[in-house]
Order: sequence, then C-alpha cells, then structure tokens
Amino acid sequence: MADKKNRAVIVDGIRTPFVKAFAQYMKMDTIALGNVAVKALIARTELAKKDIDGIVWGGVILPSAAPNVAREIALDLRLGAHVQGFTVTRACASGLQAVTSAVSAIERGEADVMIAGGSDSTSSAEIKLPQKVVHALAPLAFGKATPKDMLGVLSQLMPITEILPKMPKIAERTTGEVMGESAERMAERNEVSREAQDEFAARSHHRAAAGIRNGVIREELAPVQTPDGKTVTTDTLVRGDTSVEKLAKLRPVFSKRGTLTAGNSSPLTDGASAVLVMREDKARALGYTPKAAFRSWSYVGVDPADQLLMGPALAMPQALDRAGMTLGDAGIVDMHEAFAAQVLSVLRMLSSDAFCKTRLGKDKAVGDVDPERLNLYGGSVALGHPFGATGARIVTTVANELVRGDKETGLIGICAAGGLGAGAVLERV
Repeated sequence: MADKKNRAVIVDGIRTPFVKAFAQYMKMDTIALGNVAVKALIARTELAKKDIDGIVWGGVILPSAAPNVAREIALDLRLGAHVQGFTVTRACASGLQAVTSAVSAIERGEADVMIAGGSDSTSSAEIKLPQKVVHALAPLAFGKATPKDMLGVLSQLMPITEILPKMPKIAERTTGEVMGESAERMAERNEVSREAQDEFAARSHHRAAAGIRNGVIREELAPVQTPDGKTVTTDTLVRGDTSVEKLAKLRPVFSKRGTLTAGNSSPLTDGASAVLVMREDKARALGYTPKAAFRSWSYVGVDPADQLLMGPALAMPQALDRAGMTLGDAGIVDMHEAFAAQVLSVLRMLSSDAFCKTRLGKDKAVGDVDPERLNLYGGSVALGHPFGATGARIVTTVANELVRGDKETGLIGICAAGGLGAGAVLERV
C-alpha cells in the first residue's frame, strides 16, 4: 500500500464512445481522439490548466510522425508548455500502465496532478512499405542518387509482388500466430466450448445494453464531434438484441473447425479514455471528492508460445496477494474481454487446484469468480477494444462502481499481446 501522505487517488474518468474501426471516427487519428477525451475530462472536472503537471498516455498503434501522443495532446489543447507528457505501450494493458505510471509519479512525490489514459485508431493504422523498398529508395529520398543509381533501383524492386504494401495484422513477432489463433488453442486446451463462449458474449452485450439504458455507461461518455459534422453520443458496437441462437449461426474466423467467431471476439475499435489522478490532499484542497485508489497492481509475462493470453491468471492473484486479499474479498471483478474464450479460460485457471499449484505455487485454487460480480456492464466483446484505451476505461468503470455500489474493493484483469498480463486492486476512498 502507498504512503498515505502521497496517496494517489482517482478523481474522475471519461471516454469517447467506442465505435467500429473505419466508421464514424475514420478521419480522426489517435491524437485527435485523445484530445477529445482529455478536453472533456478537464471540462467535466473544471480543472485549472495551471494545476496539471503532466500527461501519461497509452497507445499501441502509434503515429510514426508523432509517437509521443501524450505531449501532442498537451500541445494541441494548449494546456501550457509546462505540462510534460510521455507515452507508454504495453499492448492491450497500455491504458492501465499509463494510469499506474501516473500513480507512481504522484506517490514518489514527482507530481500532484496527472491526466492518464489511452487511445487508438485502428482506422489510422499505417501500412508499412517493405524494408526492401525503403532500402532501395533511400538514395533517392536523400537526394544522393546518380542516374545510374536510379536505373539500379528498378532492378532491386523486382519482382513486383514482393514490394506491394501488406495489410497489417495482429500477429506475434515471435510465433507468427495471430491472437485469435492463440485464443483458439487456449479454448481447446482449457475445454471451453463454443456454446459457453456464445453465452458469455450474449451476456456481455446484454449487460452493456442495460448499462446504456439505465445511464450507468452514459455517465462515462463524452460526445464526439467528427470532422464531417456528425455527433457520436453512445457506443455503437453493443447489440442488446443478440442471443445465443443468433451467435451460434456465425462462422469461425480463425480456424475452419474453431469456436471463435466475430460474435464472441472483441471487434477492431477506435476510441479514447482519460482518467484524472491526484495526490489525495491536493484533490481535497481543490474541492474534489476522490473515488478510489490503487491498493496494488501486478504486471507479468508468459511464454507467447504457451498460452498467450493467460497473463491475468497470474497477475490477478499476485495483485490480490500484494493487497493482502483473497478473491472472495473483491466486491467486483472487471476483466478485459479480448475473446470470450480467453476470459473463460482464465476463470478456469483461477478455479483449478492443479493450475494454481503448478503455476502460482499455491496449495489450492485461487477460487471461483461469481458471475454476478464479473463485468457488471459488459466488456470489450460488446463495448469494443481500442487497444490503448481499454485499461483506462476499466479503471473508470470500477472506480465509479465502488462508489455507486458502496463496495470496498474491485479487482481488474487484462491480457495483452506478447504474453503479457496485468492485474490491479482498486479500493474505495
């Protein structure tokens, strides 16, 4: 637990609606989406720009011309030259990494007020030229090519099929396997059925739809004015009318005989999320009522060739141990839903005596997660998953629910590419 003198607290959080890639936000890059979220957070909290010390931002698809998104947001919004910023990337846990980095800075006495969050625009993913083309054209680009060099370039670029730009894909550099393929293996290994995945996905959509109807999710959202003059006010991926029967009709997408479909997997998404983090006494002095604080967190790595997305099964128990808690102590549990199969596999691991003894060194299972405490308002399968934004979204949701539901603690779990996992415990302030 942090030194109470410098304890960092979550004051508030806000996000853009999450939308399908190549839809409403197609002309907005990750910086533009981040600008919307941060500007809305400052407006909602009536935060004075002079009080902001810095921004920490998470991202995965970083713009090559301006990869330090945090600093670009500070400059775009004219927050003041003093507002420093740095950008972190930890795959799907980048948003949580940004928040815990801000918390660390405050609790070390380096800052009083920080904005943390993340964004990603899959719509703006850059299509890279093959290195063969880059190397061949380098003399031309730097203006040092002779006529002979120019003729030589043509021969280097043959055959043409090798120099055509290739569509980016979410594949592991070490294994070449796309995440969905890894999740398929995970489902088979942990005996997670297609029916169980579809049931989980349907519940995610139904809970998200209910959260929108009753206003819980709308409280987290800021409207977005798009460059073409349209206004987006709500998440557009949630399908409240879906059912297990409808989902069962979808074809597998990663393997002909597989169980993962577009319906039980998180979709490619654009969006941003921002969280206001302050030193507790500073927050109270400025008239804010803090919502939550971190009791602990954990980041782990596993072999990508083993079970790529099993990280939360290791990180969540470690976060609980560091907080001096058991799974049953957590009033709510919020897990990132990369795939229904991934969440269900992690839940099976946590409830397995054999797994917990072998992988965690525990005498018995961590325990069963009560479905009534898990992802109360849906998750990434329904809401969408802008890679860098999801962690901050979850922090906001959990902090709000601790206050709304009068609960003491909440447990967070996030899987991430590269065989990474994250866990954290938030406590109500």
